[in-house]
Amino acid sequence: MVWAVGVLAYLVAVTQRTTFGVAGLDATERFGASASQLSIFTVVQLLVYAALQVPVGILVDRWGPRTLIVAGAALMAIGQTQLAIADSVGAGIVGRLLVGAGDATTFVSVIRLLPAWFEPRRMPVFTQWTYIVGQLGQVVSVIPFAALLSALGWQTAFMSAAALSVLTAVLAGSIIRDSPLPGGGRVSQTLRQTGASLAAAWTQPGTRLGLWSHFTVQFPGTVFALMWGYPYLVRAEKVGEGMASALLTLFVLVGIACGPLLGRYVALHPLRRSTIVLGIAAVIAVAWLAVLLYPGPAPLPLLIFLVVALAVGGPGSIIGFDFARTFNPAARMGTATGIVNIGGFLASLVAMFAVGIVLDLLLDSGFSGGDLYALPSFRLALAVQFVILAAGSSAIFVVRRRVRQQMAQQGVVVPPLREALAREWRRRR
Repeated sequence: MVWAVGVLAYLVAVTQRTTFGVAGLDATERFGASASQLSIFTVVQLLVYAALQVPVGILVDRWGPRTLIVAGAALMAIGQTQLAIADSVGAGIVGRLLVGAGDATTFVSVIRLLPAWFEPRRMPVFTQWTYIVGQLGQVVSVIPFAALLSALGWQTAFMSAAALSVLTAVLAGSIIRDSPLPGGGRVSQTLRQTGASLAAAWTQPGTRLGLWSHFTVQFPGTVFALMWGYPYLVRAEKVGEGMASALLTLFVLVGIACGPLLGRYVALHPLRRSTIVLGIAAVIAVAWLAVLLYPGPAPLPLLIFLVVALAVGGPGSIIGFDFARTFNPAARMGTATGIVNIGGFLASLVAMFAVGIVLDLLLDSGFSGGDLYALPSFRLALAVQFVILAAGSSAIFVVRRRVRQQMAQQGVVVPPLREALAREWRRRR
């Protein structure tokens, strides 16, 4: 029951996070916003989210997950209400800022619940299930929320979204308990001890490996689902609103299907976690390269391949939290999880804003022929993601070497992948 309500809270948080991506075209008309101004809505939201991850991690270790989940739901309800009544860019940004602050508390808090309620061997699978069930919030955005927005308008749609967070706050306050034991989910620390715990979590190479893993494979799907995917599919690729919603729903369903498989893989092969992350990054890069280089609008099978590749990046990024769990003691797990969670959202906000700036520059230069969302413009703008993918993958290689050196000092040697595959082949024969 505790885990189910925690996952519901995360699902609603994902819904609030992704509603603006579906409403992007409506927001352009409502606020008269340019592409870079439109991207600021989501960039501010993710900037607040990323900036609060470490403070939230510290607070969840001190105050417990339930308090943070309830507070986050309340903030998101206020933020969506503010956005519902906003009639200017500035007022709308304030609403998204509050949504980002509330969203920031939720996932870290739900992950912090797991060690108190489940044994360690089940953690990788439960972590994946927490993520993938929560991602159903995107389905809520692209189907019922989008339908409500189309039928009843901006204010009714966003007020309805706010009501979901009110319900979440009530359920979380009533049902969630931090631990089966009274007082068990909190760590009492002085300010000095808190600083030492934060420093210890950061200096642990395993935490940084988790951060760069999350950074590298989480952001392409987030950029696509939260901001630019829907306009790109509808206006540049001309697939229509119905097909765009179907592709975004496929994005969620593929994540749900892949999550348990990746969780099982991590549980069985903990020494190969970074390898699967790098493999996912390579597949995402190939998919975007194929779509962006295709002459003319991409055919539907190629767009499906892109969506599937991006979707795998979501559960793939959750491997980063498993690094935080295995390389840090339980007392600082919230702090380490917050550090890891910064990665993907920092990369996401940089990518989102960069895409918006490039689109505006191309419009001003006349390259797009007066169409902000022209396909040639989107191709150049979305190509900025390759720079971030390359930077993240390089960082994984560097930090992984330090992690393996640390493990070797403890008597755990990771054999080269070729050697491990040859050994497995001989064993099976």
